Amino acid sequence: MGTVAVIGESVRVAGFQLAGAVVLAAEDAEAARAAWRSLGPDVVLVILTPEAAAAVGEVSGGPLTVVMPG
Repeated sequence: MGTVAVIGESVRVAGFQLAGAVVLAAEDAEAARAAWRSLGPDVVLVILTPEAAAAVGEVSGGPLTVVMPG
C-alpha cells in the first residue's frame, strides 16, 4: 500500500488530512511545483486542485494523478 498526497490551496485540501492523506498546501504555482518535487517514492496517488495541476503541468512516469473538479 502507498501514500496518497494532496497538493493545492489550503482551503481546498485541508480536509483530506482527516482521511489520512499527506496534505501539501500550495498557495501559488511555485509552491505547487515545489510540493510536487518533494513527493517521496512511497506516493502512489496525487490529488491536485485545478490550479496546482496547471502549475505542475504534464507529468509522466510518476504517481497516478487526479485533478479535483473546478
